[in-house]
Amino acid sequence: MPNGKLTRLPGLADIHVHLRVPGGEHKEDFSTGTAAAIAGGFTTVLAMPNTSPPLATRETLQAIQQQAQAAALCDVHFYAGASPDHLDELPVLAQETVGLKIYADQTYGPLRIGNLATLLRCFQTWPRGKPIAMHAEGRAVAIGIGLAAAFEQRVHLCHVSRADEIALIAAAKARGLPVTCEVTPHHLFLTEADAARLGPFGDMRPRLATSADVDALWAHIDTTIDCISTDHAPHTRAEKLGPDAPPGVPGLETALPLLLTAVAEGRLTLERLIALMAHNPRRIFGLPEQPETWIEVDLDAAYTLSDEGLHTKCGWSPFSGMAVRGKVEHVKLHGALIFENGVFIHSTKRTRS
Repeated sequence: MPNGKLTRLPGLADIHVHLRVPGGEHKEDFSTGTAAAIAGGFTTVLAMPNTSPPLATRETLQAIQQQAQAAALCDVHFYAGASPDHLDELPVLAQETVGLKIYADQTYGPLRIGNLATLLRCFQTWPRGKPIAMHAEGRAVAIGIGLAAAFEQRVHLCHVSRADEIALIAAAKARGLPVTCEVTPHHLFLTEADAARLGPFGDMRPRLATSADVDALWAHIDTTIDCISTDHAPHTRAEKLGPDAPPGVPGLETALPLLLTAVAEGRLTLERLIALMAHNPRRIFGLPEQPETWIEVDLDAAYTLSDEGLHTKCGWSPFSGMAVRGKVEHVKLHGALIFENGVFIHSTKRTRS
């Protein structure tokens, strides 16, 4: 609701974030990653399990939960990682995580399910009704939808990027299958032409697509698409400029300004943005309520995105130089005002895992 020239929104939830702990702390850690989240208006983030070691055993998960509890500035929840070596731990991990993450396609990390037998075991072992999030591209999207139907299991398809994928998901939803999906800002606002311009700094998985694919995603923004997530995947500049540049881009601090710009341009309503970035993520993943938590944004603030002042440890953005409209001014989390006019003013750790 309006508050002077500021507009109050619920705290946002990003359901697809790589915080790089453990094993990648030189790229990001709980302190820097959640600072970036807060600065971007996210009061809850869901951390991906393709770390080193992966979050595929209860021992590893509990150790990382303790680290998050001590260092994170916002609420952090975790996915369990589907590892062929630790499928017997899935029922236990299900009790302490928001969902299971299955990598059925390319992943830059130790987790990948490479055969149908193991994939079936995941669906047979994971408790029915708790989400299974899948990195699935192309034909693998059809596999995920088929498994959702066969096992009557909730499947969430991550970072959908192609026109044929979103059309298939729309058809599955029309038939009542338990399928949800997300898209990222980089697949909504960048194309393969930007990938050529950005070089390694525009490389991610799925790769950037055609203008027609981007148009198809926007055509489904009010219907088929359930969530907008960042797939925040930071790498250092040195890594990106190296001989074996890893895929992935940061996104926590730029997502909301980009989407608020789309609101200003009439591409979606503010109410739909709130559904995509706050209400639907919490509903789909059963996230707890955050009492006395909100953000305030200046919808009229016009500025240019820049690498300067970013809180993410990697310190760069593929959106640098893009003009946007809409800026996070205040963030209140669990009753404490922790971010005001670009500055952190309260350091209380409120992390829940």
